[in-house]
Amino acid sequence: MKPIKDILRNLKSLAGPFPDFYTKDLPHNPSDLFMEWLKASIEEGVHEPHTMTLSTVDEVGAADARVLILKDVTRNRWYFATSTTTRKGRQLKSYPNVALTFYWSEIGRQVRIRGVASEMEAETSSKDFLERSSGARALALIGNQSKELKVREDLDEALLKTKELVKQAPDTVNPNWKLYAVHANEVEFWQGDPERKHIRVQYQRHGERWGYRLLWP
Repeated sequence: MKPIKDILRNLKSLAGPFPDFYTKDLPHNPSDLFMEWLKASIEEGVHEPHTMTLSTVDEVGAADARVLILKDVTRNRWYFATSTTTRKGRQLKSYPNVALTFYWSEIGRQVRIRGVASEMEAETSSKDFLERSSGARALALIGNQSKELKVREDLDEALLKTKELVKQAPDTVNPNWKLYAVHANEVEFWQGDPERKHIRVQYQRHGERWGYRLLWP
C-alpha cells in the first residue's frame, strides 16, 4: 500500500472550473455578498451549503471546532443554535469570540467570519427549537450531549421516552436551547483558482461602518 502522504498528494484539489468573482462595486455590507454566494452555492447544487464550522476556545485557551447548521442571516449577523449545557455552550458563555467557516468545494469558495456570539432572547430560542424536526427535538430533550454513553441501549431507551413526550406535548421546549447571533467584525471571501491565483476580499468593521480590501493569495 502506498504511503498516505503519496495518496494525499495524488488527490485532486481546486480542479475547477469555478465561477468568476468580480471585485469591483462590491456591496458595502459583507452579509449582502454572503447571501449572493450562498444563493449561488444552492443554484450550483452544492451539497448542504448551509453547513459551517464553528470554532471556539475552552477555559485553557485550547481550540475546538465542530460542524453546525446555519439558521439565518441578517445584516452582518449569522445565526446558529445549541444547548447551553453542551461543551460548545459552556465555551460560548466563557469566551464568546468565535469563528465561522463555510467551504463550498464544488464552486471553490470559502467564507471566514470572525465575531462575537450572543444569546438571543428566550422567545426566539424557543421558536427555533419548535421549528426543528420532531426527531431532533426528542434528541435535544434528552440533554446529555457530549456526556459519556456507557451502552448504546441507554440512548435508545431515553429517545423512546422523549419521542413520546414530543408526541404527547409537541410544544415542549428544552429550556437550555439557545439561538446565537454572531455579530461579525471581520469577513473574508475566498475564491479558489486552479492556478492558485486565489482572489481574497477581506471586510473589516470600523464602528458601524465596513471597509474592504484585497489580500494576496
